[in-house]
Amino acid sequence: MSKNRIRNIILKVVSVFVLIIFITWLILPAYIKNALIYKYPGIEDWEIFDYRVVKASPAPAPWPEAKDYNKIKLTQTLSDTLERYKSVAFVIIQNDSLLFEKYWEGYGRDSYSSSFSMAKSIVSLLIGAAIDEGKIGSIDDPVYKYLPFFNEGKNRELKIRDLLTMSSGSNWKKDYNKKLTGFPNRSYYGDDLPGLARELKIINDPGKKFVYRSGDTELLGLIVSNATGKNLSEYAEEKLWQPLGAEHDALWSLDRKNGTEKAFCCFNSNALDFARFGKLILNKGKIGDRQLVSEDYITAATKPASYLLDRNNNPVDFYGYQFWIMNYNGHSYPYMRGFLGQYVIVVPEKNALIVRLGHERSQSFSGYHPWDAVTYLQEGLKVLE
Repeated sequence: MSKNRIRNIILKVVSVFVLIIFITWLILPAYIKNALIYKYPGIEDWEIFDYRVVKASPAPAPWPEAKDYNKIKLTQTLSDTLERYKSVAFVIIQNDSLLFEKYWEGYGRDSYSSSFSMAKSIVSLLIGAAIDEGKIGSIDDPVYKYLPFFNEGKNRELKIRDLLTMSSGSNWKKDYNKKLTGFPNRSYYGDDLPGLARELKIINDPGKKFVYRSGDTELLGLIVSNATGKNLSEYAEEKLWQPLGAEHDALWSLDRKNGTEKAFCCFNSNALDFARFGKLILNKGKIGDRQLVSEDYITAATKPASYLLDRNNNPVDFYGYQFWIMNYNGHSYPYMRGFLGQYVIVVPEKNALIVRLGHERSQSFSGYHPWDAVTYLQEGLKVLE
């Protein structure tokens, strides 16, 4: 066989191979393509998704600087932890005044960063606001009342309360053997969240066991939208963001252009505006003379759902309505949490807030709490003494 013929055969084989790859790529679902392109979520992913703008307040309320602003000294442990986990922002607010702030990597007061799962707490607050407004009857309403497609079989047993407390008993799971095709990847990188929600089935008795599921929050987001007739961004702007005095527009990532908000994550803002949600918790749902969310709801949301059992069949003492709760030295500290170490930690006895944003968090846990979050609280308390 001549060299030219061999060369032609090789070229044809390569051409066919390239064509197969090209066709395969064209027919791949969006969530697989995006996962292969971007590989791993990052705090600047707001740049790769479509989003809706949550407009800033027409009467913004900047945080005043405390008398000893940026004069306090962080402990060495706190400084080391912030550096180790590639922080981009660290803020301490006390008595409604900015006590300390520090930024890294060119980030600043105006820089956007993903909330990741801190958005779950925002959705919880929107549920509370919708209840106050009478758009939702109560957290014990059945989900099918607001999402008719949930009106079959065991799905009929699911209540809003079960979604708030991550005890739905649904088939949503982090299937690490299906990284590309499982629910987590499809929800984050996919383009049809309502369609994905219709695939959720209740397979275990709801309201019994805590299992962390982002699908529970996405259902809550759909409930808010269906109950109020507004998308999450519009409702958040009206009920929370503008009344809180936000200085900057927020960006809520969508599954596609003009699509559905990723309720379980991806509310993009900055450290000082994120802190406003913590202030709302500190003030029991009230800002100035306006009650944005009822005190009863805030109290319940930041109290452990102790009637539930955790993975070790112990009563849950670490989670409320989409808020995590740390218990330390006889005090309870509710906090918002995102999976790369985004935190808004509420410190009631010091009338203070601790906010941290960054690229990484500890992979070691104290119970259900990442060690870095525990460190930010413990060392932050020392700074506040």
